[in-house]
Amino acid sequence: MTRIVVLTGAGISAESGVPTFRGPDGLWEGHRVEDVATPEAFEIDPETVLAFYDARRRALAGVQPNPAHRALARLEGAIGDDLLVVTQNVDDLHERAGSRNLVHMHGELLRALCAACGARPVWQSDLSGRPPCPACGERMLRPDVVWFGEMPYDLERIEQAILVCDIFVSIGTSGAVYPAAGYAALAAACGARTVELSLDPSEALVPFDEVRAGPASRVVPGWVDERLAIHGP
Repeated sequence: MTRIVVLTGAGISAESGVPTFRGPDGLWEGHRVEDVATPEAFEIDPETVLAFYDARRRALAGVQPNPAHRALARLEGAIGDDLLVVTQNVDDLHERAGSRNLVHMHGELLRALCAACGARPVWQSDLSGRPPCPACGERMLRPDVVWFGEMPYDLERIEQAILVCDIFVSIGTSGAVYPAAGYAALAAACGARTVELSLDPSEALVPFDEVRAGPASRVVPGWVDERLAIHGP
């Protein structure tokens, strides 16, 4: 069986209406990254940071998975655990499309993180106002989002999957942020075929074996259909 690791970035969710992280103006929904996506920002102005993520969490209700998300869920339905989707996105569009074998390496907008006890409860309401942690009762919840300077989640699981995969696919990611930026090179070094499906070329260290340019909602379903034809019923 062919083992596939798919890395997704902001480009796969952009067509669903989720703003991309790296816009041409250097802002993220009108904010400088330094003001909302670092531990230092949270320490200096926690209310602004909490309000920013509360607004993003509420906005998720107005977006839906697009054909790219659904195509990856179809592929998982066919090959099961031989597909691992690793996403840099904090939205829940992969889950809503049906993906289950999924790693959120940068955390999840619909979870909170307790600085007191480390609990990561599912969270759909606002964090402004400092509600108590369901596990310990302390009012020290923050978004369960990996900020700059923090360690991404599940790195060992991700790297182990890449070391043994046959195909590595990068979808809608800039290739500029580590450790994810090095995954294609790692996969290539281990003998995997590397594929990039993206609107714009990434900043990858090593050229991909195959590049398909275009909107994720078009190129991802096309690639998945080809894989399903090879896999068979």
